Amino acid sequence: MRRLRTAADLAKWTGAGAVREPGPAPADDASGMFRSLRNFNYRLFLSGSVVSNVGTWMQRTAQDWLVLSLTGGSGTALGITVALQFLPVMLFGMWGGVLADRFPKRRLLMTAQSLMAALALAMGVLTVTGHAEVWHVYVMAFTLGLLACVEVPTRQSFVVEMVGRDDLSNAIALNSSSFNLARVVGPAVAGLLINWLGGTGPLFLVNALTFAFTIGGLLLMRTAELRTPEPVKRGKGQAREGLRYVLGNPDLLLPVLMVGFVAVFAQSFSTSIALMATEVFDAGASAFGIGSSAFAIGAVVGALLAARRVTPSRRIMVGAGVAFGAAQILAAVTPAYWAFLIALVPAGLAMITVQTMANSTLQLGASNEMRGRVMGIYVLVFTAGAPIGAPLIGWIAELAGPRVGIMVSGLLSLTGVALAVLITRLVAARKAMTLNPAAATIAV
Repeated sequence: MRRLRTAADLAKWTGAGAVREPGPAPADDASGMFRSLRNFNYRLFLSGSVVSNVGTWMQRTAQDWLVLSLTGGSGTALGITVALQFLPVMLFGMWGGVLADRFPKRRLLMTAQSLMAALALAMGVLTVTGHAEVWHVYVMAFTLGLLACVEVPTRQSFVVEMVGRDDLSNAIALNSSSFNLARVVGPAVAGLLINWLGGTGPLFLVNALTFAFTIGGLLLMRTAELRTPEPVKRGKGQAREGLRYVLGNPDLLLPVLMVGFVAVFAQSFSTSIALMATEVFDAGASAFGIGSSAFAIGAVVGALLAARRVTPSRRIMVGAGVAFGAAQILAAVTPAYWAFLIALVPAGLAMITVQTMANSTLQLGASNEMRGRVMGIYVLVFTAGAPIGAPLIGWIAELAGPRVGIMVSGLLSLTGVALAVLITRLVAARKAMTLNPAAATIAV
């Protein structure tokens, strides 16, 4: 009688598709870290993304500053703006994944990027001419959220069409590196430009211009080299079909749950850094920026380390989830600000490792006709973490102090990782028993 010992055994035996075994990282030379850049189309894509990501983070900073300026420093108005930008993804994210499967991804990306550029241009003109009002920002934020429902899962699932399966993990890791570098550079540049140019309007215009790099890269791609699957025909219940596909496949369910549980507390970490810097160490606003940079540096290092791996590893993904919780607990008990900064680096490294490993595992494990919907679910669970974790940890920090807030966040992160593994094992056991009641041992 066949004994199922690994997730790969289960997947192969049940027909869920080939799954790469997590093994030791292959010994790559330095050039292996950037191997996906050998692909012409991906070079165009990443180059445009680097510029566009910096512009996007500049615009986010300008958007927040504009809202505060228009409302006299209203934190409520700022919170509404953030909520409006996240709300559409939470409500319609899965349907965005359906569109990503239904239409050619390159064309869909060009359309979404063009509309985002038009929004930035319109907001820039309104601001520069002195006609901007807070409701304009609300409309822009909500519309950007609607576009993100389609653009993000489409962009995520388009990577494999450029680089193929062999270089997919590397390309995803490099995407994460560029995104986190932009998160450091963008707000810093935005702060300087707002001061030098005397307002936020020019930053919206600059961001509108950065979209030209992404759209131009998409236009210049060698379409003959793209691995474009046949679009899925329109049909009823396709979003539910994608959800059932993930829930019934342990190889896909584990990374989705891992990202979901980690994202709940990762999204609140920025607030926790600010509270620790100002309330615990009395270090001032500049210290918050340094802390955020330390966390981002860890994220960049984690993404580059992930780029060295040829295939994703579930063991490393789960281990990184545990490390993220442990790093938060360590940060909570640090006696000095310099020690706190050191603890932030492995926290950022662990968080981005979970995300890159989960992203790669999902894209490699999903079939071509389901990849867009799977990534739509990925984006949904990742985005839904912010409105859940941030208020909870913020409330705990307000009642018991920032140290307790971060420690509780770390403990809940560890609990979430354990639940993700447990739930996946139960689903795997149920699936195996349904297909073969005599199957004895299952381990995910």
